[in-house]
Amino acid sequence: MQNNRKFIDVREPIEFMFGHVEGALNIPPAKLMAGAKELKDLPKDTQLILYCMSGSRSAAAMNILKQLGYTNLENGINKDQVKAKYFAKS
Repeated sequence: MQNNRKFIDVREPIEFMFGHVEGALNIPPAKLMAGAKELKDLPKDTQLILYCMSGSRSAAAMNILKQLGYTNLENGINKDQVKAKYFAKS
């Protein structure tokens, strides 16, 4: 189920270090603007769920990724909301 989606934590590395969604990539907006080599081999339609602390940086990151041609984007707002939506046990 999670094989075709990637979680992108767009907070700064120090914030990421203090806790993040399991398996998330840490790619702050400035790194996205520089091309984010971590994403270069991903198909443009890969589901990317972005999150930060409040949703503002992830919204900005979504705009950057749209400009780079990515089409399957979601603003997950913050790590707790992402965990609740994608990792909650039913």
